[in-house]
Amino acid sequence: MGHKVRFEPVGVEIDVEEDETILAAAFRQGLMLMHGCKEGQCSACKSFLLDGELDMERYSTFALADYEREEGYVLLCRAHAYSDLEVELINYDEDVLRSATPIVEALTEVAAVDALTHDVRRLLLRLLDPPEMAFTPGQYVDVTIPGTDQIRSFSMANTPSSAGELELLIKIYPGGRFSGLLDHDLGIGDRLQVKGPYGLCTLRPGSERDLIMVGGGAGLGPLLSLLRCLAESSSTREVTFYYGARTRRDLFYLDELAGLEERLSGLRFVPALSEPEAGDAWEGETGLVTDVVDAREPDLSDRDAYLCGPPPMVDAAVALFAVKGIPESRIHFDKFTASAEAAVAPTSHP
Repeated sequence: MGHKVRFEPVGVEIDVEEDETILAAAFRQGLMLMHGCKEGQCSACKSFLLDGELDMERYSTFALADYEREEGYVLLCRAHAYSDLEVELINYDEDVLRSATPIVEALTEVAAVDALTHDVRRLLLRLLDPPEMAFTPGQYVDVTIPGTDQIRSFSMANTPSSAGELELLIKIYPGGRFSGLLDHDLGIGDRLQVKGPYGLCTLRPGSERDLIMVGGGAGLGPLLSLLRCLAESSSTREVTFYYGARTRRDLFYLDELAGLEERLSGLRFVPALSEPEAGDAWEGETGLVTDVVDAREPDLSDRDAYLCGPPPMVDAAVALFAVKGIPESRIHFDKFTASAEAAVAPTSHP
């Protein structure tokens, strides 16, 4: 059976089937609601039921406490409508709410697997069916692990101008269910199922503010997509990009980032090493990347912020940005929950 779900205070209505979650129905109809794990673990899609009847699949009480459920709060990624509903969105971004493209499932084939560092790989997928996927720079796709129904999520590093391909930067974890396949088991021509695009770490169309970006590890992916997009559009916005790594051997794409600095006159790339080795001969910034930002940036109140990297780095940067004057509504990143592959939000989500 189908029902209507009306979202307030935005006044948007969608159709929902009983066998799909409200969040999935919104994605299907091109409505980009706030979301993170999509598995009832992170609370990003928490909303309030104003009217109607629904039920929810299993979820974590860390995401929705029992007392919140009793008060009427729900997780849209777990909720199934059993009548017409009226739902109040707690977190939403009107700039992106109606700008989404419908989620699609696609068959891809492996076009390349390249080693960028000792533990980061570039996986290039060619779309077969459909032959292209529309997405917004900064978004990610879910990739199904071959032979299972499990997924891992990775952000695109390319831009929509190459919509027939998906360039994914992936950190290798010992025993990783998906990342462990990249060096030996996935070859050119192998097929992978993907679904997307998802994610809210995208440039807001209504803002021309200057940007600050903070990344680490394979979290370079979505931020590189944003920078490439800015270069393609000949943007004049100033961008300061702080990137944290442990040692010099953990840095990659330095030549392209230098090229982007030439194409984007307002771009400054600031790498920082937290554990430089004696042989690194490093003359740049040292220490945790958030400490480097703290020391170099006294006031960020006029910036939009974009983050991607290990969850502790993201948490520290969010707290720092609040102190530096950036309101929460202008700090953009995607929330993910951890898995056995030590998730890096959002580019190596579980």
